[in-house]
Amino acid sequence: MINRRKFIMGAGLSLVAATSPISLSAAGSATRKVAKSGHLKLSFAPYELKLRHAFNLARYSRTTTPDVQVQLEYDGIVGYGECSMPPYLGESVESVTKFLGKLDLGQFTDPFKMEDILAYVDGVEPGNRAAKAGVDIALHDLLGKIMGQPWYKIWGLDPAKTPNTSFTIGIDTEDVVRQKVREAAPYKVIKVKMGLDKDQQTIDIIREMMPDVPICVDVNQGWKDKQHALDMCYWLKERNCLFVEQPFDKTWIDETAWLRERSPLPIIADEAFQRIGDITKFKGVYDGINIKLMKSTGMNEAYKMVVLARALGMKIMIGCMTETSCAVTAAANLAPLVDWADLDGNLLIANDRFSGMTVENGKVTLHDIPGIGVKLLAGK
Repeated sequence: MINRRKFIMGAGLSLVAATSPISLSAAGSATRKVAKSGHLKLSFAPYELKLRHAFNLARYSRTTTPDVQVQLEYDGIVGYGECSMPPYLGESVESVTKFLGKLDLGQFTDPFKMEDILAYVDGVEPGNRAAKAGVDIALHDLLGKIMGQPWYKIWGLDPAKTPNTSFTIGIDTEDVVRQKVREAAPYKVIKVKMGLDKDQQTIDIIREMMPDVPICVDVNQGWKDKQHALDMCYWLKERNCLFVEQPFDKTWIDETAWLRERSPLPIIADEAFQRIGDITKFKGVYDGINIKLMKSTGMNEAYKMVVLARALGMKIMIGCMTETSCAVTAAANLAPLVDWADLDGNLLIANDRFSGMTVENGKVTLHDIPGIGVKLLAGK
């Protein structure tokens, strides 16, 4: 049993429960011996993600997302990872490849020393969260393949407990919004990007076409007035909205706490929240957090975030950037632990390299594939 008081005071960085599962026997396969003569071999290459639709947010618009694909090899077994870099992260293909090029992972002969390996990666330079996530995801994929088990099983999670995933509709013209709503027909939750003067119009279109499907909204720091934000929360509550994500600029701590005290809807942190050390300072400011692997430096810290947030009584969403199925499926392994999922980043791109988690009847669906749960598509 975890001592929650000690865990919270230490920000969870030494949490045994988050780091020990890989030493356990997963249906007997974790007893496979790891050769001590091998070395980790890291390789990586840029890969531009092409979006199916322009991605329009309150602060910018784009049609592509820079990305770096990562491979980590050990004794002929390859683990896949990914670094996706939307503009607000402040990373680029240049910065990611420069960081990854500095790493000497060949010094490690035992890939099961995950904490040592990731502590080394984290300590090379501050920041570089997406770059670090790429290594973390590839290491998890490698270890899961060595053990012959997917990570949700290694963590002891029930895949039947995954939530429905939301499907994102960005800010756009009325015709494009209607097209996106038609594309969203198979989904049980719709996520709406807000923060401009079209907010209510967009919701009205969705409610006209999909009267009963629950929605959630992501303002991406777009609201500028407290009273307007509160009025919108009440207006959205009447339209079957589940929560409001990042209503104000991430620096507006007092304003967000004011809104949270009065809002009929939960207020969720996204851009304001990055790594595990941020969680405790947001208790009482936000009702919950949106965990994304590109912010958390990967799966290892994301798992610890879930445990700490639960100890603080906070709600949890597992989200993603625009990513291939590699990073989205890695995040999906955590889905049985969370309240909400927003794992549609792979569905928003036209050039996925992997197959992995699927959405079946609106629900995040995990498959019995060792590692993070992906397969490289032929020719990719």
